[in-house]
Amino acid sequence: MLTVTTIGVLMSGIDGRIVVIGLPTVAAALHADAEQAIWFTQSYTIGSTIALLFIGRVSDLFGRVKVYSMGFTIFTIGSLLTASSGEPNAFIAARIFQGLGSAALFANSAAIITDAFPHNQLGTALGINQIAFRVGSVAGLTLSGLILAVLDWRYLFFINIPVGVFGTIWAFRRLHEVGKSEGRASWDWPGFLSFTIFITSLLLTLTFAAYGFVDYLVVAAFGITTVVSFVLFVYLERRRKNPLLDLSLLGIREFSGGSVAQMISAVATGAFILVISLYLQLVLGLSPLKAGLALLPFDLGFILTGPMSGRFSDKYGVLPFTTSGLAVTSVALFLFSGATVNTAYLYIAVLLILAGAGAGLFSSPNISSIMGSVPAERRGVASALRGTFYNIGFTLSFNVAILLMELKVPYSLISNMISSLNPVALSLSDRASFSGGLHIVYLVLGIVNTTAIIPSLLRRTGKAVIFPRKDAEESSNEDWHV
Repeated sequence: MLTVTTIGVLMSGIDGRIVVIGLPTVAAALHADAEQAIWFTQSYTIGSTIALLFIGRVSDLFGRVKVYSMGFTIFTIGSLLTASSGEPNAFIAARIFQGLGSAALFANSAAIITDAFPHNQLGTALGINQIAFRVGSVAGLTLSGLILAVLDWRYLFFINIPVGVFGTIWAFRRLHEVGKSEGRASWDWPGFLSFTIFITSLLLTLTFAAYGFVDYLVVAAFGITTVVSFVLFVYLERRRKNPLLDLSLLGIREFSGGSVAQMISAVATGAFILVISLYLQLVLGLSPLKAGLALLPFDLGFILTGPMSGRFSDKYGVLPFTTSGLAVTSVALFLFSGATVNTAYLYIAVLLILAGAGAGLFSSPNISSIMGSVPAERRGVASALRGTFYNIGFTLSFNVAILLMELKVPYSLISNMISSLNPVALSLSDRASFSGGLHIVYLVLGIVNTTAIIPSLLRRTGKAVIFPRKDAEESSNEDWHV
């Protein structure tokens, strides 16, 4: 179970970082403006977020392993379509499809591990899984720079295909269902439709509001649709016998506290690596290869603390590690706000290690707390809901970063810099303006990340223990508490 899911997160790590480093190059090659360039990343997140609860519910009904294996196939096909794109809109559409496959992997990876491991080893297993993601991230950073140095940008996505084919075959051959499933149950189509409208409208509202390339009336219309569809979704879910989302999960403090803390942290850190990548390439004038190598200290910091925090949180509880991890990340963000055109790279490297160490301390104990607090029959939808919280925060992070930067830098300059074919040729004044915008971004994001400590502290220091209120044979209708 661990090795197969590790391949999934490894591929996810590779793909995520390859896009980050290659964004200016891909945007220039496809003649994309800043809005389209941002959609190169946002479309992947939107495709994943829309599908998460649907996939989580299907996994609980019919088995997580089947859905996870199909996710590998969809992700691989999506990578091929992305690499074959000839213009920005086709690229965006392919990334949405790729995001659907990623949702199947993301929604089920933690659930499959939770099914397979006893509670006193869960943090360790999830820590190993997270380390694989960081190894993939390191590979993505270095591979992207090497590929862009000698090959066309399309090979950034062709690299996913052999990994995806191997993962698909291995998943079908090696994975076996060990978790409990609900079996046959009525499908909540009204809930699925209302949730799809809600999450799509929400992400479009956030994106359009941030980048300002549609009329404000359109933004307002999407905002109203978001509110109405959300109220309708909650109304429907409270009255369904077999809802798409079991709202009673939010009554579990370990689940709700950890998920909200993760969402707030994602708002603060989602755009972190992308913004640093732009800083290294556009402000300091590094090539994609050098920028990728320059980001490696972040993963080094994560690798140094990730396994340790997962192992010790199994023994001592999650709060010491989640709280300290958030605090360390906030310190790094505050210090990053002081970076300028003349800042030495050694200083940046130290801050990257600090930020990575904070992320490593927080990540696996937080996921372990969330997933260990829910009943086995709900782990698919619980993992999907956790992913939805994260993706909303991640998407909002890019929007917040752009809005904050616009307080200092004209949007036209941001667009020109991101899509520039030759960042080294940018004027010193332009680089100074961009660096000034980053000062505001990191200062605010540091404050936001610090507030994530509050919901994280809602959890108890001990390990979660699940108690069924009714007989296990009535699991499809039972209420659960911790």
